[in-house]
Amino acid sequence: MPQHDKKSPTQDSASKDATQGLSLVLAEIDDPMHALEIARDYRGDTTIHLKDGTSLNGFAFDVQSGEGSGPALRMDLPDEGRMSIASDRIERIELDGRDMAAGKTWENWVRRYAEKRLAGEVASIESAPLD
Repeated sequence: MPQHDKKSPTQDSASKDATQGLSLVLAEIDDPMHALEIARDYRGDTTIHLKDGTSLNGFAFDVQSGEGSGPALRMDLPDEGRMSIASDRIERIELDGRDMAAGKTWENWVRRYAEKRLAGEVASIESAPLD
């Protein structure tokens, strides 16, 4: 992705505004806790690029405030299970997986359900396919 297309978070940006394609360079962010919270609040897979050159891809589900060692991001990794990654080991965070819940609010679901029922179509409670 070209640099001019990447989004850059600010301290004022809300965690809920995180979107697919956001790249967070921790050295450029004053508060690493804020960057980790953005990653945690994203509802898709996240790639963590570590300072040692390795990358981890999985789902970020928690942030630990850390005592003395700084905050840590807890991730669920497909091959390794759950892992806690200290922010001082992280170079960059990329929100690169599809946000599985984008546009799927309760209000949207109820609206679509009601529209189908009013149109005489079969409306069910079954969820939409993920792919």
